[in-house]
Amino acid sequence: MRKLQQRAAGVLETVLAGTALHQILPQQLQQLDTPGERGALQDIVYGSLRQLGRLDAWLAALLERPLTDPQLGWLLRVALYQLAYTRAPAHAVVHNAVTAAGPGWRRGLANAVLRNFQRRRAELDSLADAQPSARWSHPDWWIDKLQVQYPASWQGILQASLLHPPFTLRVNRRHGDVAGTLQRLSEAGLPAHQTGPDAVTLDRAVAVHSLPGFAEGHVSVQDAGAQWAARLLDAQPGERVLDACAAPGGKSGHILERADVDLTALDVDAARLGRVQDNLERLRLTATVRAGDAAQPEAWWDGRLFDRILADVPCSASGVVRRNPDIKWLRRPGDIAQFAAQQAVMLDALWRLLAPGGTLLHATCSIFNEENDGQVRAFLTRHPDAERGTLPEPLSDGTLLPDTEHDGFFYALLRKT
Repeated sequence: MRKLQQRAAGVLETVLAGTALHQILPQQLQQLDTPGERGALQDIVYGSLRQLGRLDAWLAALLERPLTDPQLGWLLRVALYQLAYTRAPAHAVVHNAVTAAGPGWRRGLANAVLRNFQRRRAELDSLADAQPSARWSHPDWWIDKLQVQYPASWQGILQASLLHPPFTLRVNRRHGDVAGTLQRLSEAGLPAHQTGPDAVTLDRAVAVHSLPGFAEGHVSVQDAGAQWAARLLDAQPGERVLDACAAPGGKSGHILERADVDLTALDVDAARLGRVQDNLERLRLTATVRAGDAAQPEAWWDGRLFDRILADVPCSASGVVRRNPDIKWLRRPGDIAQFAAQQAVMLDALWRLLAPGGTLLHATCSIFNEENDGQVRAFLTRHPDAERGTLPEPLSDGTLLPDTEHDGFFYALLRKT
């Protein structure tokens, strides 16, 4: 346990210094010997980042003066997370953290902090609940923005963002249906329930290769909220379709599962296109996979108009922070306007590639208005040949807020008149 604590503390320190979690954690996981160790490290890191605001408040209250040793601070946060949120034996957590703290005053301080936390837990919870950034474990500016934009539901959004994300599969309708998939999962000892027309959510996450039918392309891992994209785009057989920001390929696969279309899967990151191709091969589906910037089509477009375009544009990812908990600590208030500006350039460029009568689906995994409804309203002002299509419930305004069964997304159908 001691080495896991030290490794987790190192990951947290690196992330909060500005490195994205997906860039550092896989390297650390590869250095561990067993699936159990890898799972434990992942749980500690993700959980600590989800609850970081609360851990910070607890640690500040337990210290008599600011800590001058950053590494010890991260180790103590890890140990506090384990004591509060895991089933690890408290005596083992404390003993290993104290040993990992090192000699001298560090060992004594670690022991005092963790023992006092156990004795003062109720008091510390009350102190944390009185501070919004600790109560909700989000930056103050993020909480303030949600309060303004969602006055009736901001607390539910923040609470959902602290949960473990659901583990949801998309059923490939070319090979089966939801009922049959639920039956196979049950027979494999993996209870699940339906959460969408093609979606089933397991009671617990498992390794993908243990899923019945995964290797054969019968199911794919995809959040139920993300599965709206292909349904709303509603591509028809024979149409020419562009998935403008395709990696890692989940939405491209879903589009092709639903209809035989001429699909171009585009992404600016050539390295990530390998995952798109791998997913298509597992699903036994075919698309034109191309590296290119959606905002600069002259570098890759062949001049033929598309009937439908999925613009799953870069965004703040504010709707998926429970899957990417580093995001809420690495984002800055000014980032939202920068994403909105980038999206506007991309949407204007893609609009030129859409055939008259065609449909463009603007999609984000954000819940911030500047990237969503505000973006669409500005687009309609710039493009008089665009009209906004109606969406079915529960997407009447395009917004899908995070809850226990799906992440947060936004969708808007734009038709070229």
